[in-house]
This record gives sequence, C-alpha cells and structure tokens, in this order.
Amino acid sequence: MKKKSIITLCFVVVCAILLNYVAFIGFNIAGFSYGGMFGETGIKKGIDLAGGSVITFQADSDAPTDDQMQVVESIFQTRMTNAGYTEARISQGEGGKITVEIPSVFETDQAASLLGDTAKLTFNDADGNVILDGATDIKNASYQYGKTSQTGSAQSYVQVEFNAEAKQKFADATKAAAARSSEGKNYISIQMDGKDISSPRVSEEINSDSCIISGDFTPETAQDLANKIKSGQLPFDMKVISQETVGAELGANALPTSLLAAAIGIILIMIFMVIMYRIPGLIADISLLIYVGLIGLAMGIFHVNLSLSGIAGIVLSIGMAVDADCIIFERMKEELKVGKTIRASVSAGFDKAFSAILDSNITTIISCVVLYISGIGAVTGFATTLGIGVILSMFTAIVITKFLLKQLVGIGIENRSLFYNAKAKKGGAEE
Repeated sequence: MKKKSIITLCFVVVCAILLNYVAFIGFNIAGFSYGGMFGETGIKKGIDLAGGSVITFQADSDAPTDDQMQVVESIFQTRMTNAGYTEARISQGEGGKITVEIPSVFETDQAASLLGDTAKLTFNDADGNVILDGATDIKNASYQYGKTSQTGSAQSYVQVEFNAEAKQKFADATKAAAARSSEGKNYISIQMDGKDISSPRVSEEINSDSCIISGDFTPETAQDLANKIKSGQLPFDMKVISQETVGAELGANALPTSLLAAAIGIILIMIFMVIMYRIPGLIADISLLIYVGLIGLAMGIFHVNLSLSGIAGIVLSIGMAVDADCIIFERMKEELKVGKTIRASVSAGFDKAFSAILDSNITTIISCVVLYISGIGAVTGFATTLGIGVILSMFTAIVITKFLLKQLVGIGIENRSLFYNAKAKKGGAEE
C-alpha cells in the first residue's frame, strides 16, 4: 500500500508537469499537434492585449427604441462575423450609441462603412417603382467570381437568391421591362441606400430564383455588398462619432507583464501553503499546479477571448481554488485537535468542508452567469474566465486534493507535526 501510494503521487506530479507543458507550450506528435494556449489555435487576444481599433456609432434617429438598438446590435454582430472580424466585441451605450472593438485591425474605414450603412437594397423599374425589397424578398446573397452574361468576361459579382414570392414578382417585372425596349426603359435598377449599383438591360422575362448584381466591383467591395445584403437592413443609419486606435505595442507589453505577475502570485501562494499547512500545503501546491494546467488547456481549446479583465478573472479563480483547500485543511486541523487519526481527520475534514465549498462556488458561478448575460466588453471577459476557473477549482479541490491526500495517508505518515503541528486535546479519543 505504501509503495503504491508513493508511485501514484510521483505519477500525478509528472502528469501535472506534462499537463502544463501541453497547455502552455503545446505538442506535435505523429501528425497531431496543438500550439498551446498562446498558439494560433489557442486563445483570442482582446483589444487591450493585441491592439486594434475602437469605433463608436450614433443612431441617426431622434428617439431610437431599445428594440431597434437590439436589432442594430444583432445586425452589427452578423456583419462583423461575415466579414471575418470574429473577435470583435459590440456593446450598447446610452442615447443610441454602439461601440465596436476590433482586435488586431488598425485600418477602420472599411469596417466603419460596412457597419454604419443602412444597407437598404431595392430593385426598381425604370419609373422608380420598387419591385423587390431586400429586407423581405431576398433569401441569401453571396460573393462570386466568373463570367457574366452582361459583359462576357470574368469579374467579381454578387449573386442574390429570391424567396418564392419574389421570384414571381421578378418574373413579372422583367417581362414588363422587356416590353418597353422601344422607350429605352427596358432595365431594372438595383440600388443600395438610394444609390445605383447596377442597371442591367432586360430583353426577355427572367423566371429564376436568383440573379446577379454586377458592376465595377473589386473582390473586397463585392464581398462587402454580399455581407450587407445577407446581414439585413438597419432601421436607420449609424454615424461614426469617434475612432480610436490601441497600439499593438501596448498590448504586447501588457500580456507578458500580466503573466509574470500571475506567475509570481502563484509561487508566493505555493510557498505560503507549505509554510502554513506543511505536508497538506504541498499537496495543495500539486493540486494548484494541475488547476493551472487545466485552465490553460480549457482557455486554449475553447478559444476564449482573453483580455486584461479576463486575466483578472483567472487570478481571482486561483485565489478561490486555494481558499477551498484552506477550508478543507482547517476542518482537518479541527479533527486532529480533538484526537482523531490522520486518516479519520482527512475523511471528516472533507465531509465538513464540502457544503461550504459547494455553496461559495455555486453562488460565484451564478454571479458569473448574470455578469455574462447583462455585462458588456470587459465585464463578459471577466465573467467568462472566472466562471471557467471556478468550475475547475471546484473540481481540483473536491476531487484532486482529496485523491492526493488519500495517497498521502496510504504512505503511512503518522507524525502530526507534519500536519499543521496540530496536537490532540487532552481527553480526546482517537478514532
């Protein structure tokens, strides 16, 4: 039993070291690779770590409602995702303001234009009558490159798909337009926010569930147009009122500084635990090492958007992990002082500490959920990392620490001075 417990403890320590190596440095074995928490497939850096741009928009409306602003935020999010700005953060302010943070992007004119335009798409006849409305008649839009019937040469264009009702309306409109060739009005005008994009000539009825929009497009402008059509129409224009740039150098300095501070804090905590709790403190340090590896792995695998506030959430969760161990060890100390054996004290200590640990962690998780749902920007980053950290800290305290202490008991250590110097009270009976 003693030999088995020693081997198990040594094995756990080796696994903890390997876990941290994989979590933060990564691996590449037989074609399977992972770049670690800070690799390309790991965390996404927030604007305060990676640098980037902050754009604030103001609604071009006298009294925008909350529902309208919610629609705007949703459309902004869709447009940013379609354009590839997957790490962008969007938050509402007061008075019809919306702020967009785009990490690692420093040229913001294109992003500002993409977001702020109403994107009202219409198909009009030669007399200006609206035939199709993009908000209700268009099912999808996509960027394409190839030959078009209008020019016969390869070019960038946008293909739009109609719903069933729009297909019939488009067929009727093209049939009517084709009949007006003698007047020179045999065309359909395609407009975005009142500006002509394309006015193709029509020679016959077009009975199709899709059409193309061609013009003087580059691949980028065609893709932007497709994104605007696909994401939907804003209820009003959003005007840019401020644009700021956060330098990449500031972010580059912030991350290593924060990581160094976190590492120093962890080392000091480990030293404190050994001084305060002796052998159990050493067990807590191994558990903490496993916790650090697990949170690094979780952050990387789930591609968490890490910001300075997120790092603060991780550090706080480390404190909660250690706090859980302290509660367990204090309960064990109380059991030792009344004369129980080390084995009995370990078991009773966990039983008595469990409810306190569970209650405190559950309430913290609930707080994280509330912060995440109602929070913005930095608040959601803090809530995300703290929530992940609390769940993992509860696991390491209740499962890992308990398992390691049982292995310690299996070694047969009976010297109470190695357990907080807890002396049995007179008259206390051992179990």
